[in-house]
Amino acid sequence: MSRTITVGLDGSNESLAAADWAAREAAMYGIPLRVVHAGEQQPHEYVPFAGERIPLPGTDRSARLLAEAKARLAHRHSGVQVTAEQIAGRPVNALIAAAGEAEVLVLGSRGLGKVAGAMLGSVALAVVARAERPVVLVRAMEDIGPEGRPEAFEEADAATPYRDVVLGLDLRAPDDHVLEFAFDAASRRATRLRVIHGWGGVISPSALAGDAGPAQDGQTAVAAVLHPWRDKFPGVEVTEEAVIGDAGAHLVDVSQDASMIVVGRRNRTVALGSRIGPVASTVLQHAVAPVAVVPHD
Repeated sequence: MSRTITVGLDGSNESLAAADWAAREAAMYGIPLRVVHAGEQQPHEYVPFAGERIPLPGTDRSARLLAEAKARLAHRHSGVQVTAEQIAGRPVNALIAAAGEAEVLVLGSRGLGKVAGAMLGSVALAVVARAERPVVLVRAMEDIGPEGRPEAFEEADAATPYRDVVLGLDLRAPDDHVLEFAFDAASRRATRLRVIHGWGGVISPSALAGDAGPAQDGQTAVAAVLHPWRDKFPGVEVTEEAVIGDAGAHLVDVSQDASMIVVGRRNRTVALGSRIGPVASTVLQHAVAPVAVVPHD
């Protein structure tokens, strides 16, 4: 696998925001940025009986879109090596294949927001559900300033700190891939990692009397899960929060002040295809910060 940050481009404001975010990520990793546009494979031109070669509208638009994006990114992120190419195949399959060759795949997202009809996008959801590498979904710049950094508005100031990276930790199946991604993201940004985990307990009389019970058990479990990663990333400040009930809704709330939300997705197949899971689904549809979905076994 070649180490690149790959971004899928379709010309929307969301995908342009994703491209800028991906360029900053590539600079942070010190690796190239690959910009791709997915579409069915077609000949680049056809030859009518008159003999003149005429570009096909679809491929012409794709080439123009990629060229403009590459020039824009090269201007805004001069230190990043950028390549741009059209990839053949149906968008979902093509983007999944591109994800398999990347460190991270980045896609634009409308989210769901307050309007039920403004769907996340069937392509993005399908890619997130099936990709074997981390996928990050990014909202448009007019909705948020990605990461809380002024670069999003062309006011670069390297001294401006990043907001927290937030990890939604599933204590039922904590996975090293998810934990490493979150710790690494916080380390690269020199920011705090905020670990949030949910438990389905109820407030019992013993809890009201001061007996922590299940909550204390949860804190002990979290401490055990995080211990080796604190040792591996000693420079990362970590805070822990337990949430009773809907962890997804709480992650959405804290996304207002987050640099990134990190959640896991189990690699499992159900009758109608791959499944994202309720917490990740809630965060993908409603969070305003970039959301990283990390697949794991």
